[in-house]
Amino acid sequence: MTGKVRVAVVFGGRSEEHAVSCASAGLVLSAIDRDCYDVLPIGIATDGRWVLTSGDPGLLALSAAAEPSVEAVALPGAEITPRAGGVLTVSAPGEVPRDLGEVDVVLPLLHGTFGEDGTLQGLLEMAGTRYAGAGVFASAAGMDKEYMKLIMSARGLPVGRYVVVRDRDWRSGPGPGGAGGAGGAGGAGGAGGSSERKRVLDEIAELGWPVFVKPARGGSSVGISRVSDPAELEAAVETARAFDTKVLVEAAIGGIEVECAVLEGLDGGPPEASLPGQVLVGPDAPFYDFQAKYLASATTMRIPAPIPAEATAEVRRLACAAFDAISCEGLARVDFFYTTAGKVLFNEINTMPGMTPASGFPLMWVASGLPLPQLFDRVIQTALGKRPGPAWRP
Repeated sequence: MTGKVRVAVVFGGRSEEHAVSCASAGLVLSAIDRDCYDVLPIGIATDGRWVLTSGDPGLLALSAAAEPSVEAVALPGAEITPRAGGVLTVSAPGEVPRDLGEVDVVLPLLHGTFGEDGTLQGLLEMAGTRYAGAGVFASAAGMDKEYMKLIMSARGLPVGRYVVVRDRDWRSGPGPGGAGGAGGAGGAGGAGGSSERKRVLDEIAELGWPVFVKPARGGSSVGISRVSDPAELEAAVETARAFDTKVLVEAAIGGIEVECAVLEGLDGGPPEASLPGQVLVGPDAPFYDFQAKYLASATTMRIPAPIPAEATAEVRRLACAAFDAISCEGLARVDFFYTTAGKVLFNEINTMPGMTPASGFPLMWVASGLPLPQLFDRVIQTALGKRPGPAWRP
């Protein structure tokens, strides 16, 4: 009854990116303007329970010494059941469920599966609840790197070479623990006979070395390996398969990694891109892996990225084109390579980018002149300007 907009900040989740989501919530909870917004911090535990949390940003910091979790900040005995009409009901042990009141908008700070992939978005649309960020289709397309690249290529964005490793093809031949062992990936990939696995390994060998092996529907660099020795390829695929049965193998691209943050345009206008930033990885990191991305003090961003003016303009143009290609909404971060040949190549789009203090999305917008409170205000206000449910609903 404060008259403020009531925002449910939802974080945590069941994916491998649970800790990163918690850290993202910590930054948002510390920066959101409490004079304008009544904030309801809601955590989704790793077992899927929705709980009220303390909302203390200091308890959600991600470091090498500790990974934050919803379980650590949950309020004892307060579980939440989402119901239609934007109402959240708290169930405490021995008590009759009580309404928390209507939520005006949900800020779903979830990364990875069961959150960033369209599943939570579908739940919120079924409940008729407004939420910030991409809708069901854009979330799903942005999560699946195979279809993401197919859509971007169809829309004319330059994409690097890659091979998709599907579950049925990989299981068709011997591998780690099987009759052929793990050592048969050399050269053309000697997984044996005319198996589909051998065909896939042959296609990967044509990419050249090194390659990057990653879960097709993952994020935060979880499960990614850099493979320079063909003999290590099958083990790297198995590592990625621990997180997703579909795996993407990408050719290494010489040059630098450049990111660009995007916001949905105001009043129905075109999307807007931030100044691009270059990812600077410390000398001890093999690539921009989870350790380098979130825990290494030597990893920073150089904003603006040290690339020619025409390349900067191209990155910003392509970032907005990628945003539109999957019908994204609200916000996104688009990643590129600026190659040694002076070309800009699309890498991927993140429909709910990391919001940790080390994350590129908030850093680039701050460097572009949009402080964090105003940044999150714009994300929330954009969401409030939409009617709840699918855009085509009458």
